Amino acid sequence: MRHRKAIKKLGRTASHRKALLRNLARAIVEQHQIKTTLAKAKAAQSYVERLITYAKQDTVHARRLAFKHLQNRTLVKKLFDEIGPAFADRNGGYTRVVKLGHRRGDGAQLAVLQLVGFETTVVEEKPAKKKKTKPTKSKAEKPAEEKTEAKKATASKKSEKKTAKASKEKVEEKAAAAEQADAKASDTEEAAPEKSEDESKD
Repeated sequence: MRHRKAIKKLGRTASHRKALLRNLARAIVEQHQIKTTLAKAKAAQSYVERLITYAKQDTVHARRLAFKHLQNRTLVKKLFDEIGPAFADRNGGYTRVVKLGHRRGDGAQLAVLQLVGFETTVVEEKPAKKKKTKPTKSKAEKPAEEKTEAKKATASKKSEKKTAKASKEKVEEKAAAAEQADAKASDTEEAAPEKSEDESKD
């Protein structure tokens, strides 16, 4: 039975989980807010609020307990001198978890864990969903289409030039053949009268 075992394991071993929560607590004391997954934010929330409760007491024993978790003298000093007095009149609820939606890639839900009253930046709002519209031709696509059309025009001009050149060559060949035929015919006509003269002499 798992009675009184309400700890969030976060898919880690005890030592790894302890180091993770310690690092998150250090980051919150130093920067007053952190952006992480929702599960880690909820797990670190109670851890950080316990440290702030120590800071409200401001005794040597409380400082030693805080140092046991933070392991940093400057952060302990900041916790007791700056953060603790700010929550002197507040009975709990020192931190706030703000959901940010899902992360692209693995779909993990993100959240911001921040100290109440120490908000340095505005939490990013979720971008509004855009309506689906018909795809329009972008400026990058138009020059590409113009280039393809220009290429087609140049190719057609080249083919026309080739066909014109080929037809010219054919006409020239026909003319040359006709000239050769005329020359042969004239040669045969000149040879025929000479033969007739020779026959008359005989």
